[in-house]
Amino acid sequence: MESFDFNLRKFNTSNIYSYFLNHEDATKTDLASSLNLTLPTVTKNIEYLSDLGLIQVSGSRGQTGGRRAITYSLCAEAKISLGLDITKHHVSCVAVDLNGKIISFKRNWLAFEFADSYFKEVAHLLDIFIKENNFDEEKILGVGIGIPALVQSDNRTVFYSRIMGFEENTYDMFRKYIPYDISMFNDAKASCFAEKWVNKEVQNTFYILLSNNVGGAMLINGKVYSGNNFRSAEVGHIILVPHGRQCYCGQCGCVDPYLAATNLSQDDLAGYFSNLATTTDEKVLDNWDNYLDYMASTVMNVRALLDCDIILGGYVGAYLEPYLDEIKRRALKISTFDSNADFIKLCSYKHESIAAGAALHYISQFIKTI
Repeated sequence: MESFDFNLRKFNTSNIYSYFLNHEDATKTDLASSLNLTLPTVTKNIEYLSDLGLIQVSGSRGQTGGRRAITYSLCAEAKISLGLDITKHHVSCVAVDLNGKIISFKRNWLAFEFADSYFKEVAHLLDIFIKENNFDEEKILGVGIGIPALVQSDNRTVFYSRIMGFEENTYDMFRKYIPYDISMFNDAKASCFAEKWVNKEVQNTFYILLSNNVGGAMLINGKVYSGNNFRSAEVGHIILVPHGRQCYCGQCGCVDPYLAATNLSQDDLAGYFSNLATTTDEKVLDNWDNYLDYMASTVMNVRALLDCDIILGGYVGAYLEPYLDEIKRRALKISTFDSNADFIKLCSYKHESIAAGAALHYISQFIKTI
């Protein structure tokens, strides 16, 4: 019976906390009505969550002449999580609150090298980021690290890394200098997790990461499908052009060398897309035209195989809004079954989604403990 009572209390507390995660504020009556709980149960849980510093009084609501009901809201920064996006040329640092919102970010230019000095410098940049934002170290849940490599389910073991050469002891190298709990994630899987966070209704979807490399993640019933060997959804290595461009994996004609963001710009995508809107440079326009064709072909290959929605994300995905209709038009032109292309969607988490998704791992884990 004690076990049942404990589980029921935890269930009620979790439901009340989840309500605050999804609503700006609430009165006790709101909670009792929405969650089918008694007012004494709500009151007890409000006191408990307030004592933990997880919710706070935010105001009042009601008629001016009568007694106004107190409203409560989430203390979004009661805990925070940090995220890193590790690339060949830069390291992005982000901080995410309990709502899953980025509250601060900073991109640092740093050339990758698998050497002790590099990992020490990453930790130094993270420490500067923490100090610049005056983050309370006691509130930091952990550091999620997104990398362009395949990682085992333990979030520690790298087992494939052709792009940057991460080795099996990568986790230990980070852990040596970062004084917080850390976890590592494949960049595409991390970015997809961020997308799922802001789009809770997403169920069966394929996420294409269009960053400096091309990756993918598959959601089935709202959960990431990892595959038998933790290498599912590697859309960057579908052969797009037989005997085509050399890919870093050793094959020729993969999607990656055709759709990587570096085909458009080496280090300034914002500038590239700003210029694209007005340029008359035929070389630039021809390159973009080819890029759109390759994108449409890739999308339809995935669609033919999986028959699901497809989200375009990553560095390039953040800038595709003005071109979505054209992408859909080209996709439909080579579609066998579809009468419209509404299954093609753009990412909602448009900036620093890799670092944010990695950080959200700790937010998700913390929420499960409430």
